Amino acid sequence: MTRPLRLTIALASALVAATALAGCSSGGSSNADGTVTDGKLTIATGQPAYSPWVEDDDPASGKGFEAALAYAVAKEMGYEKSDVVWKRSTFDSAIAPGAKDWDLNLQQFSIDAKRKKAVDMSSPYYTTTQAVVTSAGSAAAGDTTVASLKKDTIGVAAGSTSIQSVKDVLGVTPQVFNSNDDAVLALGSGQIDAIVTDLPTAFFIAASQVDDGTVSAQFPADGKGDQFGIVLPKDSALTSKVDDAIESLDADGTLEDLQTEWLSSETNTPVLK
Repeated sequence: MTRPLRLTIALASALVAATALAGCSSGGSSNADGTVTDGKLTIATGQPAYSPWVEDDDPASGKGFEAALAYAVAKEMGYEKSDVVWKRSTFDSAIAPGAKDWDLNLQQFSIDAKRKKAVDMSSPYYTTTQAVVTSAGSAAAGDTTVASLKKDTIGVAAGSTSIQSVKDVLGVTPQVFNSNDDAVLALGSGQIDAIVTDLPTAFFIAASQVDDGTVSAQFPADGKGDQFGIVLPKDSALTSKVDDAIESLDADGTLEDLQTEWLSSETNTPVLK
């Protein structure tokens, strides 16, 4: 039986709209290279983006660990620096379900099974280490070796992996506080000489919560910390390419070099020996 012309047109229009909606909801792209803009790689980060992940809130400069990593990944994927377009997004919106206006997003996202239900996450590009936060006037300010630091009074947050790390690396039992905020108060009052926490948190505490704060040293990598991954739209055609890029950068030593440059040398944060 032949449908009336008006009904046929309506059905066709509905099919086109449904197809377009499906493409948006999956985060997919009609471009041949799978990107939101043909021939460009759109990369998002936070606003503001903080050092040492992005220097001077300017990701296009390529300065800072994640800014430099983004360009290295782009190059491995076949994109020139001029092909990279930067956008800004909030942390929460990046990992929420739904269409995205970017291809990759880097904001120190810990790889998490729950997040993977809403977005794609790449292979890890960084595993967090433990670090030492102190202040200029503290007894621990210049202690950058295990032998010197183990003589100091160390504070950690309850329930953190830092407790065991201090015991394993320094061979001492730290003072345990209900939270990092409480440990910060103890450092300010002189009750402790230093705080040990994961490196990203350490940079935040030193910059915003401790007067004359500094991240004075970091623990040797033990592979037990949180793993950071690049976020992509769910079922992105680029996910496997990003994974391949990260694996290549790991194999040729680039990831280690970037970590040394931006998370150690530039921040004057030596690894404890």
